[in-house]
Amino acid sequence: MEVINEIKFSMPSLSVNESTARAVVSSFLIQADPTIEELSDIRTAVSEAVTNAVVHAYRGTKGKIELTVKLLAGREIYIRVKDRGCGIKDVEQAMEPLFTTAPEEERSGLGFSVMESFMDKLTVKSVPEKGTTVVMRKRLRANEK
Repeated sequence: MEVINEIKFSMPSLSVNESTARAVVSSFLIQADPTIEELSDIRTAVSEAVTNAVVHAYRGTKGKIELTVKLLAGREIYIRVKDRGCGIKDVEQAMEPLFTTAPEEERSGLGFSVMESFMDKLTVKSVPEKGTTVVMRKRLRANEK
């Protein structure tokens, strides 16, 4: 995995930081000249990952969300969203469409499905009481200039 450029930052698990994460990722990825559609897909996936950490990982408490974005050789984007929250007991079940641990909050249970649909690869690793790491990858189309 040849890294051309990367950024790392952390933010408190506040809902208002979902838009901050989208903006930072967008600004960083402009150097790769993605299409508007690609940028929109990536922004949506990042928003879902950060929202999951805010809503589910810390459940009314505050914690830190770490975001790493790498531009790799071959126009591939690597994004990692990591929390140290409550973790996921059954990742396979959590990734099923419509499954939610917060039905009282009228959550749709589509976060992981949305991430999978907009990215080429999604990996979720979690340890109960230690946190969750979501890694997403997407290869951008070739420049058509």
